[in-house]
Amino acid sequence: MNLQIQHLYDIARKPDRRIIGLMSGTSLDGLDVALCRISGSGPATHVILEQFATVPYDDGLKAEIRTIFAKSTINFEQLCLLNPYIGRLHGQMILDCLHDWAIDPSNVDVVASHGQTVYHAPKSQHRHDKFPNATLQIGDGDHVAAVTGIITFSDFRQKHVAHGGEGAPLAVYGDYFMFSAKGENRILLNMGGIANFTYLPADEDASSVFTTDTGPGNTLLDAYARKFLNKPYDEDGKFAAEGQVNTGLLDALKVNPFFEAAFPKTTGPEVFNVPYVDEAQKRSQTINILPADLMATLVQFSADTIADAIKLVTRNGETYRIYMSGGGAHNPELTGRLQKLLSNCQFDSTSSLGINGDAKEAVLFAVLANESLAGGTTSFGNRQGVPTVSMGKVSFPL
Repeated sequence: MNLQIQHLYDIARKPDRRIIGLMSGTSLDGLDVALCRISGSGPATHVILEQFATVPYDDGLKAEIRTIFAKSTINFEQLCLLNPYIGRLHGQMILDCLHDWAIDPSNVDVVASHGQTVYHAPKSQHRHDKFPNATLQIGDGDHVAAVTGIITFSDFRQKHVAHGGEGAPLAVYGDYFMFSAKGENRILLNMGGIANFTYLPADEDASSVFTTDTGPGNTLLDAYARKFLNKPYDEDGKFAAEGQVNTGLLDALKVNPFFEAAFPKTTGPEVFNVPYVDEAQKRSQTINILPADLMATLVQFSADTIADAIKLVTRNGETYRIYMSGGGAHNPELTGRLQKLLSNCQFDSTSSLGINGDAKEAVLFAVLANESLAGGTTSFGNRQGVPTVSMGKVSFPL
């Protein structure tokens, strides 16, 4: 037997595994690095988050990625060059974190690398009948493995697409395994560039669990913070708090087939971007709106569409607790408006469940790698968009 395969087999048989989960989202803030100790699998999964860091992307790298990010026409050489470059960069970021934590790479079993999304194209979005759902993440796993010397699982979303899913969001699996609780209806709300939530019913029935995108989270807010404030984001929503919501523009922003589509569904900055807002402003005759009013309207747009989606899964007479994570959880303007819109729900942070909300997405990919190694028996029912599959391609260091 190949010694690398033997090593992978031995890791799968261990009572617990040390797995580094990586996540870099559409906000392009940087790389989340979560060192997890994981035992069990499926609903018996137990995760201890041992270390966590976010390694920021510098402005040069952000600019490089934005030349190909969420664009239908790009310089193909740039894409080709960035694929290995980001893989090697992520590998070095892992080594730097391990050095800071005084942990030898040989004491880590597996890396679970999400990669950097550069384009997301579900069939509902691209509308080409002969082509299936599609998504693309770069930062090749072979390069991560070669740099770190650690077996790497990567490219998780492709298996989801191959079995009929849209490739996102994938949180349904990890959220159910880590956070489902008998007797409490839970909604795990992640507000990254795009907002999504996982519904976890109090009866813990896996066939009723699902994750769906709701629309914009921070992607439009961050784009206009760069435009108006020359900052990566509107800190604490202070600029938005100075403005007034323009209802005409808000109504125009909500006119999109995505909001009428059934759950689960997915979207991205390919749809919700500055040109999308420009078009809504033209239709609503709000081209000359004050910048603060535009920002306030965009916050309300995110809050309304998140709340509208959550209301579709809540029932009168039942109580629900919403656990928030992602960058949007740090924006009091956004969270405050959500609490007003969902006054029948109780709000909390994922951190109260033992997982740092900022680390949650990276931890979820560590759980997916663990499931591919040691689990894979949990059925989520025969439902489109929630295939019961193991995910991730394996890259050996040698």
